[in-house]
Amino acid sequence: MWTREIPPIDPVTAAARLERLPGLAFLDSAMHHDTLGRISIVAADPFARFRCRDGVSTLDGERVEGTPLEALRACLAPWRALADAGFPGGAIGYLAYDLGRSLERVAVPPRRAGLTDDIAFNLYDTVLVIDHEARTCRLVSCGFPEHPADAREMRARERLDRFADLLAQSAEPSRPWSGPLAWHSNFTREAYEAAVEKVRDYIRAGDIYQANIAQRFTASLPPGFDAFGLYRRLRETNPATFGAYLAFESLRVASSSPERFLKLDGRQVETRPIKGTVRRVADSDADRALAEALQSNPKERAENIMIVDLLRNDLSRICEPHSVAVPVLCGLETYASVHHLVSVVTGTLRDGADAVDLVAATFPGGSITGAPKLRAMDIITEIEGDARELYCGAIGRIGFDGSLDTSIAIRTVFMDGETAVLQAGGGITLLSEPGPEYEETLTKAARVFAAFEEPA
Repeated sequence: MWTREIPPIDPVTAAARLERLPGLAFLDSAMHHDTLGRISIVAADPFARFRCRDGVSTLDGERVEGTPLEALRACLAPWRALADAGFPGGAIGYLAYDLGRSLERVAVPPRRAGLTDDIAFNLYDTVLVIDHEARTCRLVSCGFPEHPADAREMRARERLDRFADLLAQSAEPSRPWSGPLAWHSNFTREAYEAAVEKVRDYIRAGDIYQANIAQRFTASLPPGFDAFGLYRRLRETNPATFGAYLAFESLRVASSSPERFLKLDGRQVETRPIKGTVRRVADSDADRALAEALQSNPKERAENIMIVDLLRNDLSRICEPHSVAVPVLCGLETYASVHHLVSVVTGTLRDGADAVDLVAATFPGGSITGAPKLRAMDIITEIEGDARELYCGAIGRIGFDGSLDTSIAIRTVFMDGETAVLQAGGGITLLSEPGPEYEETLTKAARVFAAFEEPA
């Protein structure tokens, strides 16, 4: 791969300057953290596009045979042999929650809006890497899709020149703001509280231990809505370690997720499930007391531990025997509007397995389904009625070198130019109380709603 250092640039400014190219992908560590939020990646102008919907996979519009994940692997395979280890580009995009139907025998929701594909990844040969800790900015290109070494080098150097030139120019002026929006939920308060009671009935009957139930909020977008402007506001109102902005043909995704789904580095696997949430308050002493109460809350800890057990089981399906461990159990993480309980589960990927196998063994994430996973997914479909589409799927990067880093798609808005969709939910256990569970969904959605308000 070929690299070029450029003068330091703010990641949002960089993304705004590259937005004039098609297929902008911005993996944004808006909340800086020495390990989780150290690097931001900005990419644009992909050399190939993989899509899958309803079991039909395509690469640049041409059909690819096989199951969705087999087709994805086949499209990445030609670049694996040529890839340099550590190249920060690769395939960037999302896996929708509804992909789970192709991996397991689960219920099909009666309604699907059809805003998202089941899989959408763009393949990028040139990316900007911003290291917030080292305060460096580095353009990197691998020269794909050219194969001969001299042709790859020529393309890489041309791409570095083009991107450096664009990053040195001023960005397009921002468009006038058009928020706020009128949001409508598929649940009334009474209906959501009744859904909580229904899950508790299933738990009492022995069907499940826990299920995650979400509200789906939708709003009509005015003509010319500035989706990237919305993301800029979102990263201010709700900065997160796994922020993302993705531009596809007609779809825009703005995410401020705090939760890592899967990371694969070499053969080392990590997942970081979030279970347990409490709102933050302005008074520092009261805020600290809320955080301490969350860490000692029996219901919240039990919910987190149940999901840790589920994820240990999922990773054990694809990792080396006896390699799965839990280095952090119910640790506290603090964000703009909430405190979370976060655990860390790790393992060593089995010999012969790859990132696609890892996804197949674990998707969708157990923290946003419930336990046991398959029965919880059926109950989610029964109660929610609407397909989740991107919500609770995964957003991130599959490297040409076989690496993987993805977030859980929560605190995430997806927009098709006419409609914006935001979902927010929570894990329901036998100890859940309907009123507080409903309020928790609103707490989680509040900072995203705030991003649609008129800027000060």
